[in-house]
Amino acid sequence: MSKYQSRQGRFGVHSIDHFALEIPDLAQGKYFFDSFGLRVDEKPEGLELYASETPHRWGRMFKGANKRLAYLALNCYEADLEPLREQAKAAGATFAQPYPHGSKEGFWLHDADGNLIQVRVGAKTMPDSKRPATFRNAVGNERAVLGRSSYGKIHPRRLSHVLLFTPDVPRQVEFFETVVGLRLSDRAEDLIAFTHGRYGSDHHMVAFAKSEARGWHHCSWDVPGIDEVGQGADQMEKAGFKAGWGTGRHVLGSNYFHYVQDPWGSFAEYSADIDYIPKGEIWDTNDWPPEDSLYLWGPEVPEIFLTNSEVQPAAKKAA
Repeated sequence: MSKYQSRQGRFGVHSIDHFALEIPDLAQGKYFFDSFGLRVDEKPEGLELYASETPHRWGRMFKGANKRLAYLALNCYEADLEPLREQAKAAGATFAQPYPHGSKEGFWLHDADGNLIQVRVGAKTMPDSKRPATFRNAVGNERAVLGRSSYGKIHPRRLSHVLLFTPDVPRQVEFFETVVGLRLSDRAEDLIAFTHGRYGSDHHMVAFAKSEARGWHHCSWDVPGIDEVGQGADQMEKAGFKAGWGTGRHVLGSNYFHYVQDPWGSFAEYSADIDYIPKGEIWDTNDWPPEDSLYLWGPEVPEIFLTNSEVQPAAKKAA
């Protein structure tokens, strides 16, 4: 039996504030995310990632020997911070010191896989309602689409979600339910699971996929519609990043997607029209057959998409 005793915490975080990665080459990181359409600022300690819709800092990148998640910062309301700290204590969570380049706000702990998590008071970055996707449809006697030169560079609006590899999906779900109060949206057996925030959230905010070890799989960025997903894919191919998966439409979350493989074997996703779970609503959670859960249409899943690039060759051989 897990040490996390309840299935869902009474208190919960409402948003991702930002993620932080360590990568071997900051110049590569700047080129990749600038090509993707984010604003990349250089700071003495590393890089910062910004989207087009708000001045919010969504990501940080630091120099490291290998690509890995440095930490994930989650936001809560001020009234919930101390109750969340007590909830984490009661659940038996392991508290930790801040990441060297992280702030001392709130509190830090390790999740069930040992990933470093910060819980802090901060702005709600998850939307408060669903924004309808845009489609370039036309009425009679009107063009729906103009020439290619009429559309500029695709700039994602905000971070939508992140997905982590884990050797034990149910254990990670239990931690994030019990300790930080996220809620299960959907799962496919013990292979993949999606969690959302209770205060109004996309279908998934933090998701988990099974692997031999923990790891960073992807960050997902919201764009207005399917055209922007496809244009983003073209944009990245022209920048030299052709490998990935898409374009297609997911089943769990329902979003249109295109994943682009980054220089370190993980992915950045263009995402549009994801399902939304309003505050106070109960989602119809299901356990889906794996073969019926990943995508409605699109190309077959490439092997690279299911590969955890952080698993060392020796570990793979031993497994």
